[in-house]
Amino acid sequence: MNDVTRRIWLCADDYGLSDGVNRAIRDLIERGRLNATSVMTVTPAIGREAASALQASAAKNPHCAIGLHVTLTAPFRPLTLLYRPLDGDMFFPFPKLLRSGLLRRLDAEAVHTEVLAQLAAFRELFGRAPDFVDGHQHAQLFPQVRDGFLRAVKDAAPEAWVRQGGRAGSLSLSAPKALVLDLLSAQFRKKAAKLGLRFNPAFAGAYDFSTAPDFGALMRDFLDGLPDGGLVMCHPGFVDQTLVELDPFTTQRETEHAYLASDGFAELLTLNNVTLA
Repeated sequence: MNDVTRRIWLCADDYGLSDGVNRAIRDLIERGRLNATSVMTVTPAIGREAASALQASAAKNPHCAIGLHVTLTAPFRPLTLLYRPLDGDMFFPFPKLLRSGLLRRLDAEAVHTEVLAQLAAFRELFGRAPDFVDGHQHAQLFPQVRDGFLRAVKDAAPEAWVRQGGRAGSLSLSAPKALVLDLLSAQFRKKAAKLGLRFNPAFAGAYDFSTAPDFGALMRDFLDGLPDGGLVMCHPGFVDQTLVELDPFTTQRETEHAYLASDGFAELLTLNNVTLA
């Protein structure tokens, strides 16, 4: 048992992806089982009604932060008309976006303009800047993307913190996805610090969504060694037709919701002296 109380962020991504995802996130916020969610502004289930419902849920949980989930990957479309490059009228799939960034084939200025547009859309919906800014499928960490992303946050939401994906502790070759996030995040942190932007000290929550593992066991691992102020990413949701059409990560979202709403999760937080504040 850890005797030192740690205050962490538990952030549900993808608010706005579908009505089922929205309902699950609001339910957990109202239960006090989340203290952050990040909102997509290019997706079908976001608008004034969904934004107002989220604000009403957050009003019941004074510790809840609302951020922007910048979206730059398929199957979604940009808000700006001149964004390039595209696959047809859609963003690149994330492997192609990452590859293009590594090969220096992206336009950081187009990314900057698109992120500014998504920040403006958030402000229009919520009447204020986001508390933090992160990225769908970790695209904010990709080479070239991070340059436009960070500059846009500095320009339009300088008080917001940004999400980096580096873990606490040493790298492990047994977790390739987390290792990639560690490597990408090293440059992201340097660039964010140079611009004077704050970021979370450590990150957890990455796993292979296709394997449907025991989420309770995963959460125990995520909390192990996470420092005060660290962030855990999660993706709770209820499956509906919109979600099925847009995202391959479906039923595992319901598994995540069920665990986070359970007594077992509350007991895990208590056992580890972790609080969501």
